[in-house]
Amino acid sequence: MPTVPPQAPGTAPAAPAAPAAVAERRTAWSEGVDRLRAGATTEPGRLRIIGAVLALLVVAFGGITTWQMTDRAAAADDVLHRSQPLSAAAAAIYRSLADANTAASSGFLAGGQEPPAVRARYERDIERASEKLATAASNAGADSSSAAAVAKLNKLLPQYTGLIERARANNRQGLPLGGAYLRYANATMQTQMLPAAEKLYKAENERLSDDYGNAKPYPWFAIALGLLALGGLAWAQRRNYRRTNRVFNHGLLAATAAATVVLLWLVVGHTFARSGLNDSYDNGVRSLNVLNDARISSLKARGNENLTLVSRGAETTDVGGETKDKFDVAYRAQMKQLGDAKNGLLGEAIALADDGAGKNPVAEAVKNVGVWQDRHKVARASDDSGDYQGALDKVIGAKDKAPTGECFDNVDAALDKALAHEQAEFKQAAEDGRGAMSGLPVGAAVLAFLAAAGAVLGIGRRLSEYR
Repeated sequence: MPTVPPQAPGTAPAAPAAPAAVAERRTAWSEGVDRLRAGATTEPGRLRIIGAVLALLVVAFGGITTWQMTDRAAAADDVLHRSQPLSAAAAAIYRSLADANTAASSGFLAGGQEPPAVRARYERDIERASEKLATAASNAGADSSSAAAVAKLNKLLPQYTGLIERARANNRQGLPLGGAYLRYANATMQTQMLPAAEKLYKAENERLSDDYGNAKPYPWFAIALGLLALGGLAWAQRRNYRRTNRVFNHGLLAATAAATVVLLWLVVGHTFARSGLNDSYDNGVRSLNVLNDARISSLKARGNENLTLVSRGAETTDVGGETKDKFDVAYRAQMKQLGDAKNGLLGEAIALADDGAGKNPVAEAVKNVGVWQDRHKVARASDDSGDYQGALDKVIGAKDKAPTGECFDNVDAALDKALAHEQAEFKQAAEDGRGAMSGLPVGAAVLAFLAAAGAVLGIGRRLSEYR
């Protein structure tokens, strides 16, 4: 034990010294808050905070505008150059397959020596369908329903063409087996290939609708930030005026002008873009969908009309307790769906057409559909009375015999003309909508940077007065 030094008589021993207090360690955040709080008590400090907030608001406004308008411009570009062309390609696949089936049945009815024009039409349809399938395959996602439909069609198309060739080979030899092969090929087309093509068409239309949905919504977040930035700039200039009696601060004024230009460009540009996209859908896509459906119905009706003569009653169906030819019933259903000037697909197409160039071809198709139905009744009457050759002449005969095939060709040509017109209208309107967004993402970023620089320089000018 340490010894205690001697103490003077009557003196108490000294108490040990207390340890020195340890200073509490502070975080960088708390120190920063204290410095900011201390700086806010002086006018230069307040100005620095105001300048930083204004610059941040303007930069955020420009960044959000660039981001949102880049997404919308990309979606509008997809509408014009990707999803709508793919939707049109899917419709072309359906039409080509249906027309090939119709051409095959027409050539079969002509006998062993198939007319070269009919053969060429069939081969052209198969080639077009193959080309469009290749296009669809290259643009369909690996896991999408489009990819599954394309894969199924690529598998079934060679099987279908093989059945058609067997039907032709037997037909040239006058063997009844040819009709069975043709009916089997038609069943493959109607029950497997055309449903797959329709599935592909619907999938591409859904993709088109998604692109429209991504391109048309207003960029409300960017608009809100723009209004907030302008409000902040207006408040800063009013504060500056009240403290200095100076009407204008050149930097803040330039920042306000740049932010105003961005906001007006954003609102007006997107409004025009939205209008163009709406026009492209209302006067383009909707009409194209109806016209494609009408053309497909006419193709199906023609194919069923031919197969009525090919089957010769071999396939029947029950309708209201009465046995009727299966293909003639299907023909009547397709013609009812096709309609006339006031009903059905043709009536809807006339209602959607917004000018004479769009209405006139459809009106021509309506006229030929009426003649087609009248001639079909005559052909059916001949067939029902046992005059098969007379019925055949009324369906695929020469033009001087007024066949139904002439009416079908006229309907198909008129609808093709209407489709070309509506496709041009869609393209023009979609280009106008896409063009209204051109330059906006880059322009917004540049102007926002200039506005932020103007705000910083304007505040810096005030700060220089305190030095």
